[in-house]
Amino acid sequence: MKLHEYQSKELLSKYGVPVPQGDVTSDPAEARAIAEKLGGKVVVKAQVLMGGRGKAGGVKLFETAADAANFAKDLIGKRLVSNQNPQGMIVDKVLIAETVDIAKEFYVAVLLDRATQKLLVMLSVEGGMEIEEVAEKNPDAIVKLNVDPAWGLCDFELRKAVKDANLPKEAHSQMVSMIKQLVKAYIESDADMIEINPCALTPEGRLIAADAKVSIDDNALFRHKEYAGTTSDSAEHPIEAEAVKRGIAYVNLGGEVGIMGNGAGLVMQSLDEINAAGGKPANFLDVGGGAQAERVKACVELVMMDQNVKGLFINIFGGITRCDEVAKGVLQAFDELDVKIPVVARIEGTAAEEGRKILEGSRVIPAATVQAAAAKIVELAYA
Repeated sequence: MKLHEYQSKELLSKYGVPVPQGDVTSDPAEARAIAEKLGGKVVVKAQVLMGGRGKAGGVKLFETAADAANFAKDLIGKRLVSNQNPQGMIVDKVLIAETVDIAKEFYVAVLLDRATQKLLVMLSVEGGMEIEEVAEKNPDAIVKLNVDPAWGLCDFELRKAVKDANLPKEAHSQMVSMIKQLVKAYIESDADMIEINPCALTPEGRLIAADAKVSIDDNALFRHKEYAGTTSDSAEHPIEAEAVKRGIAYVNLGGEVGIMGNGAGLVMQSLDEINAAGGKPANFLDVGGGAQAERVKACVELVMMDQNVKGLFINIFGGITRCDEVAKGVLQAFDELDVKIPVVARIEGTAAEEGRKILEGSRVIPAATVQAAAAKIVELAYA
């Protein structure tokens, strides 16, 4: 689960990471009060989980509390649209924070290195820009340090990493301390990513997290009740938000061929086959093991919420999932939604014959193999 900027900064602040003073609100009048408390010179930031919010007009600096409040009034309730999120997101909260005088910008992050199965600290003097762009244009500007799970971080390793990253000497000890705090926050909060970009060095020589991103492992959310109720409103895509409410594993991919399968591996194969056939997957959706008709119906509804979907590919291999239950759920959804798009299904495994019989006479076109099903749905969807 991705946290909003204000939530990320609240979390990091608890671990001693310096962050700009500020507060979040959905009330323009309160926005003015917050800005006045901070001296009037503030930055107003839309609290939406989407890339490019600055370019979309969701982040602005102001010299007076009145101007900040007027901007907050215009921003709250507005739909922000960016290149990364063309569907846009409604702004329901804004962060009012003190401005930070920046002498230099750095990048620092803690994430999981799946290749080494260790935590990875990434540090660069080229902050304030996308790290992917830095990695492409100047990979030597990124210093990487793996954290041994048995020994943890040693000071000499951190000092060397900070030196190798060519940080100014006045920032060395502060960065060593900050990285320790970030790793501690990462582990104790069950994060799968913590990123500070930019990490600002002020003219006075103080390090501060000017912007922050934190993502919490979804499987550990039961240990973090403080975020209960925030997932549905903070998902990057509205259908993903609805999927969270329903407890369904769904990721929007922006294509035109809707995909439903049982088991992450089978769904991933389905994505590959659609790509190989020349189509673009609209989503990843795993109905889960042992899914009953009602859950399958909910899954079909999720896929059909995407107006870009031109065809539906259902790929089921029944183990603990009964194919007849899948078929019942699909038809129930079709009855309620009046589905008009082409649908191709490959169904094998437990109760497959019964499932196929249930689907006979419906708009579902059967296919014997995954490859045949993918080719057929791509043909029909893009006809």
